[in-house]
Amino acid sequence: MFKRVLIANRGEIACRVIRTCRRLGIHTIAVYSEADRDAQHVRLADEAWPIGGPRPADSYLRGDAILDVTRTSGAQAIHPGYGFLSENTGFARACSDAGIVFIGPRPESIDAMGSKAAAKALMEHHEVPLVPGYHGDNQDAAYLADQARKTGFPLMIKAAAGGGGKGMRIVRVEKEFADALASAQREAASSFGDTRVILERYVEHPRHIEFQVFGDTHGNVIHLNERECSAQRRYQKVLEETPSPFLTPERRKAMGEAAVAAAKAVNYVGAGTVEFIVGQDGTFFFMEMNTRLQVEHPVTEETLGLDLVEWQLRIASGEALPLKQELVHARGHAIEVRLYAEDPDQNFLPGSGKLRTLRLPAPSRHVRLDGGVVEGDTVTIFYDPMIAKLIVYDTDRTQALQRLREALAECDIVGPKSNIAFLERLVRHPVVVEGRIDTGYLDRHLDEFLTGDVAPSDHVLFAAATAALLHDECAVAAGALHGNDPYSPWSRADAWRIGHAGKRIVALSIREQRYEIEAHGHDGHYQLQHGEAHGDVQGVRHQDGILSARFDGQGVRLPVYADAQRVSLHDADGQRYSFTRAAAFAWESKQGQGGNQIIAPMPGRIVLVKANAGDHVEEGQELLVMEAMKMELALKAPRSGTIENISATQGEFVEADAVLVRFTS
Repeated sequence: MFKRVLIANRGEIACRVIRTCRRLGIHTIAVYSEADRDAQHVRLADEAWPIGGPRPADSYLRGDAILDVTRTSGAQAIHPGYGFLSENTGFARACSDAGIVFIGPRPESIDAMGSKAAAKALMEHHEVPLVPGYHGDNQDAAYLADQARKTGFPLMIKAAAGGGGKGMRIVRVEKEFADALASAQREAASSFGDTRVILERYVEHPRHIEFQVFGDTHGNVIHLNERECSAQRRYQKVLEETPSPFLTPERRKAMGEAAVAAAKAVNYVGAGTVEFIVGQDGTFFFMEMNTRLQVEHPVTEETLGLDLVEWQLRIASGEALPLKQELVHARGHAIEVRLYAEDPDQNFLPGSGKLRTLRLPAPSRHVRLDGGVVEGDTVTIFYDPMIAKLIVYDTDRTQALQRLREALAECDIVGPKSNIAFLERLVRHPVVVEGRIDTGYLDRHLDEFLTGDVAPSDHVLFAAATAALLHDECAVAAGALHGNDPYSPWSRADAWRIGHAGKRIVALSIREQRYEIEAHGHDGHYQLQHGEAHGDVQGVRHQDGILSARFDGQGVRLPVYADAQRVSLHDADGQRYSFTRAAAFAWESKQGQGGNQIIAPMPGRIVLVKANAGDHVEEGQELLVMEAMKMELALKAPRSGTIENISATQGEFVEADAVLVRFTS
C-alpha cells in the first residue's frame, strides 16, 4: 500500500478521498488554488501546496504544476478524484512517465471510452446494445444534417468528448437541427475543447441506469450492481438510488453482464461506471462509460458495506479485487441528493457567497454527509456550487425516502440561496415515491417541483410568529440576567404596560411580501391576529428545532428555527417557509430597476451576442448568451423596445450586476 498520496482535486471530492487515506494510515497531500487557500480540503490534508490562480485552467487543470508538487512532496501516487484531470489521458500518461502511480484506469482505457463515438464503435464490435445513430468522424454540418435525417427525429446531439450533460441537445424536428448543432458545438468546445458530436435516436421517456464496475491488474472484472439516476434536470442528475425500483432480477443480470463486457473490452482497471439508457419496455442500450469514480458512488457503498476509494487504492497498488461476483450481495436501500447553492425559482441560477448558517443533520447509520464546506466558508464563483452530498440508508425504499424527508427538514442554509425546498418537494412527488420517473420528467413538469409564490396560510403565520415571540422573550430574559435589575417588568419582551394589555407586532416578510401579526400575551401563551383571522396559542415549547403548542386547542408539532433575523418552518404537508423578520413599524419597498436594462446575474463570460444597438426586439427575445459556473445562461429582453446600446462583447468576462444592455426610454 502507498505511504504518501497526492489528491489532485478539491472540495468534497478531496475531503472524501482524504478520509479513507487517513483511515488506512496514508499521508495525504492536497493542492489548492488561490481561491481555495482556506478551504476544508486544505485544512484536512496532512500537507497542502499552492498550484495557481482561482480558475481551474490556472490551477486544478495544470497537470505540470501538480506533477511538480508530487515530485517535491515525495508522493508515490496521485488520486485524481472525479472531474478535472480524472479522465485526462495525457495526465495519466505523464504520471506513468514520471514513475508516479495514477489511481485510475490505464491511459488506453480512458482513450477508448473518452470519445463517445469511439466507445460506441468499440461496444458495437463487442455486441453491447447501442441506440441507433451516427458516431463517425465526418463532422461537416451538411453531412451531420443528412445523418440526422437518416437517424430520424426526435434525436439527441451529444458532445463526443463530453459528459455531465454538456454539449447535449434534443432536436424534435428537422428545422431546429442547425441551431441546436451550433449550440451543442459551442458548449462542447468550451467544456472539452472538442467540437465533435454524435447523433442518437432519442428514446422517449427513458430511464437512466448505470452499473458500477471494477477491474484489477490480474484480469478480473466485476460489477457492484446498479444505480438509478432517472431524476434529472437538463441532463444533470438530481437524485440517485440503489437498487433501481424498475429492474427485475433478470434485467439486472443482463445489464450487469453487459457492463462487465464493456469494461473487459478495454481491459479496464480500477473504478468505472457503465451507463445505460433504458426504455419503458426494459430494452437497454449502452450510453457511455465514465472512467472514474462517480459522484453518486456513496449509495453503492451504503448498500454493500464497502469503501470504493479503498478499493481504488488497493487495486492501484497491485492487489486483486477483494470480492468475486457471486459474493456481491446488497442489503437495504440508499438514496443520494446534493445540496447546491442555486436558486430553483430563477432557473437554478448558481449562487455564491458566505455560508452564514449551515445546519445539517447529525451523521448516523441512516444519514451520511459528504461535504467540502462548513459554516463560515464561501461558495466561490469559480467551481461547482455544491455544498454537500446527503445520503440516506434504510431497510427498504419507503423507509429510505422517509429518512431523506426528515434529513432535509433538518437542513438550513443562510447566505446564498439553496435547492433544499426543491429537493423536499421532489422526494414527496408521486412519480418519485412510486418509482415512475423518467429522465425528462423534471424538465417537462418543473413547475410541479418549484415552490414559486406559495402564500403562507394564517396557521403558518401564527406558528412563525409564535416562534419569533418566544425567541425574543428568551433572548431578553437572558440579557436581563446580566443587568442591574433582572426582575424588572421593563426587562421583559411582552409589551407590558401599566393600565392596558401589552400588544406587540411581529412583522415577517417572504418574497418581498410583508405580513403583520398582532400579538398579546407572553411566556408561551398568546392571542394572535392577522387581518380578520384570530388564533389562541397555549403551552408553547420550542426545543431541538421542534415547536409544539396548542393552536385553538389542537396540538401541533412543527420543525421550526427562529432567531432575531429570520424564522424557518415546515407546515404539516412538509412545505418549507423561510421568513425574514422585519421592523414592526418601518417598511421600505424595494424599487425595481424597471425593464430598461439587462444586468449580469453573476460573474461570467459572454459567449454570444445576438443583437445590436438600434435593433427593435420583442419581449423574451434572446439577446446574449453567458457562460457562468459551468452552464450557459440565455439573457432575454425584459420587454419589447429598441436597444440603446450593448456594452458587452463576445468573449468578454463581466462582473455580477454589470449593465450589459440598455433600452431606450
